[in-house]
Amino acid sequence: MLDDLLATLRVITLPTRTNFRGVTYREVALMQGPQGWGEFSPFLEYDDNECRPWLSCAIEAATVARLPRFRNEIAINGTIPELNDKKEIEALMRTYPGAKAFKVKVGKNLNEDVIRVARVFSNAPKAAIRIDVNGLWSVDEALTHLYAYYEEIGPFQYVEQPCATVEELRELKAKIKIPLRIAADEIIRKAADPFAVELTDAADVLMLKVQPLGGIKRSREIAAHHGLPVVVSSALESAIGIEYGLELAASIKELTFDCGLATGSLLSTDVAEHTIVDGKIALGQISPHLDGLDVSAERYEWWKNRIMRVGALL
Repeated sequence: MLDDLLATLRVITLPTRTNFRGVTYREVALMQGPQGWGEFSPFLEYDDNECRPWLSCAIEAATVARLPRFRNEIAINGTIPELNDKKEIEALMRTYPGAKAFKVKVGKNLNEDVIRVARVFSNAPKAAIRIDVNGLWSVDEALTHLYAYYEEIGPFQYVEQPCATVEELRELKAKIKIPLRIAADEIIRKAADPFAVELTDAADVLMLKVQPLGGIKRSREIAAHHGLPVVVSSALESAIGIEYGLELAASIKELTFDCGLATGSLLSTDVAEHTIVDGKIALGQISPHLDGLDVSAERYEWWKNRIMRVGALL
């Protein structure tokens, strides 16, 4: 099966609009099968073992029929990276027309982060605000930062992965004195066994990213196992990968939260465009155009060899 898919392999490069957690471009491997295109785009630094679920997802997308949908359009959140320029933030927010939620990336510079969160809130005072930390804080840092955000904008919808470990998340929930939902991301998608992670008293929301979790079937199984409300989100994929994330969101009966599937706005070039109308993306829009986006022959071989190595681990 993988040999047949490799015969269709295209590897492309997509520049980002801004520096996104150190990423200024995305290299994406695409393979076409009987059910359409599958995307394999783990970040360049990931080792072969961490890439296994990403390849499983690409194979599933290219070869397995889509599940029935509970909806044909998905409500999305806007994503704001670590920008500090007021005009840049405003311009990026305009690329999410009608969005009723915004996720703001933050780090360790409290003053800059508070200003960024406050600017997003001031531009969309009726929108739900989400804070994404990528596990960068200690418990004490989390308490300091979260109190500062709360003082500036009031309650926010949730904080995504404020600390790196389950134990720290549990400690944070026990100590925090403001209303707080915690969304689990890295502790699930980077776990050797996502089913073995005990989220009781540690998380209130589960982030589902279809590539890192191994595809739609496995993502749904993980969600069912943990029994928490979910947010389907992206791993900064091309429109092809986003479309598969939209299919995952459409297959879930109850979606409490808007989904983080509008990250195409963070790319300056993409293989297709997902139009956002009134804060929603309709499924089935894309017809990918790949011409002019291919990587060099050397990079193509690097990706082909990577896929073959990872495929041997499946």
